[in-house]
Amino acid sequence: MGRINSLVLALLLGGSSLSLFAQDYEAPRTEWGQPDLQGVWNWSSNVPMQRPSQYGERQFLTQEEVEEFARRRAAADAGSDAALNIEGVDGSYNDFWIENQGIGGNVRTSHIVYPENGRLPEVQEGVVEQQGVYGGITTGETRPVRITAGGIGADGPEDRGLSERCIIGFNAGPPFVPSLYNNNVQIFQNRDTAVLLTEMIHDARVVPLFDSKEAFDNLDDDIRFYTGDSKGYWDEDTLVVVTQNFNGLSASFGQSGTSYDKVLTERFTRVDPFTVDYEFTVDDPATYTDSFTGVVSMTKVAGLLYEYGCHEGNYGMVNILRGARVEERLAAEGAL
Repeated sequence: MGRINSLVLALLLGGSSLSLFAQDYEAPRTEWGQPDLQGVWNWSSNVPMQRPSQYGERQFLTQEEVEEFARRRAAADAGSDAALNIEGVDGSYNDFWIENQGIGGNVRTSHIVYPENGRLPEVQEGVVEQQGVYGGITTGETRPVRITAGGIGADGPEDRGLSERCIIGFNAGPPFVPSLYNNNVQIFQNRDTAVLLTEMIHDARVVPLFDSKEAFDNLDDDIRFYTGDSKGYWDEDTLVVVTQNFNGLSASFGQSGTSYDKVLTERFTRVDPFTVDYEFTVDDPATYTDSFTGVVSMTKVAGLLYEYGCHEGNYGMVNILRGARVEERLAAEGAL
C-alpha cells in the first residue's frame, strides 16, 4: 500500500503562523510565469463533509470548540487500545492506516460551504442510491455498482465497489474528498498542461490548458470516461479545471445518482508556501436540485509519492470472494 514516509511541512509550524503568509502572499512562478503549484499535497481532514445542524450557517469553529474537540479526541485515543481489542484484527488493521487529522488554524464546521447550511442539496426524485456493504452480504441492489467502497454482494468481482476493483481510488475523485488514508496528489506543470497524479490507484489526470473556458476544445458527447474529460485555464493566480463527459458508471457524489450529466469545476489557489486552497463545485441537475461547493485545504508534503500497486496481487478481492464461498458452504453444511 502506497504511503508518504515523511512529515508534512506544516506540522513544523503553529496553525496561527500559517496565516501570516497569507496576508500579502504571492505564489512563486514557473518558468512560464504561472503560479507554481508543483509538488506533493495532502488533503487529510477530520472535518465532516456536511455540517452538523447545530452550527447553522456558521462556517468555522470557535477556539473554545476547537480545544474541546481536541480534548475529546485525546480521550478517545487514550481508550482506543481497549476498543480495538474488542473490534479485533479488522479494527486494529484499519486504525494503523488512518490519517485524517486536519492541519491549520481555522477549523471548518463542514467542507460544504454552499448551500449556506453546509449540507448537500436534496436529490431529484427517482435518483439511483447505492449503499456499500462489506463481506458477502447481499443488498438486493442491481448492477452496475457505482459506489467506490463496499459492494452489493460477493457473487463475483462485479458486485464490489470501484476501488476494490482497482478502477477508481475511493478518495481520488474527481473531486478530491478527504478519506481515511492516502489523501495525496502530486501536481506537475508545463506551459500547456497540468497533471494531477493521485496516490490512490495512481491515476494521472492530464489537463490541457487553454486561454479561457470559452476556448475549450471539448470532446464529443459520446466519448466518456470514469474520471471524465478535464480541461483547464488560469483565472489570475487560480488554476481552474472543468471536468465533464463522465461515463455514468460512478455515483455523482457519495452514493447518489450517476455521473453522466455531472459538470465538475475545481479551483486550485496557492495561498502560502505550504497550502493550496482547493475548491470544487458539482453541477448535476439530473441528480441534485441545486449545485454545491466544497472547500478543502491541501498541505505541502516534504516527500515523494509512491505507486499504489492496486492490481498487483489484489488479495482483498480474492479473499472477499473466497470467504463468501466458505460461508455458503458452512451454511449448507449447517455449521453456521
